[in-house]
Amino acid sequence: MVHAFAWWPAVAVLGVATVTDLRSRRIPNWLVFPFFGLGVAVSCWMSGWHGLVQSLAGAGLALLLFGTLFIMGGMGAGDVKLCAAVGSWIGPMQLMYALIFTGLAGGVMAVGWAIWGGFLGELFRHTGQLAFGTRQERGEAVLANPARRKMPYAPAIAIGTLISFFVH
Repeated sequence: MVHAFAWWPAVAVLGVATVTDLRSRRIPNWLVFPFFGLGVAVSCWMSGWHGLVQSLAGAGLALLLFGTLFIMGGMGAGDVKLCAAVGSWIGPMQLMYALIFTGLAGGVMAVGWAIWGGFLGELFRHTGQLAFGTRQERGEAVLANPARRKMPYAPAIAIGTLISFFVH
């Protein structure tokens, strides 16, 4: 079963991604691309064609959902790639759990980040503009603008993914 086999690689990669995202607000391609490839390969090796389909479906679901948020300006490309790589290891069903817990962890982190940074009101205003499509200019309502307000999201992805191993 890939689920049990994926625990330690996920812990290692999510740990490194969290540290690099906290330090530099970037998740390196040298980390996520091999993790993605290994996820597909291990899924194929352990479950054959069914594993390949599940792996690609997990990555595709992550790309669809997080890619939409990226296009809207709500998250970085590294977060999208990391989530797709995670999806290649755990498949679409467990990824749904991971995304729910990631969203919850990310919401708590965002509020804490805004309180700490003194921009809670602006966070809610810009989130509303982003959610309801009322922003006037692309750069104006993006939560990642200015740079000091750009929240690293790898910790939320890590928390959500690791919790998903216990509930799925």
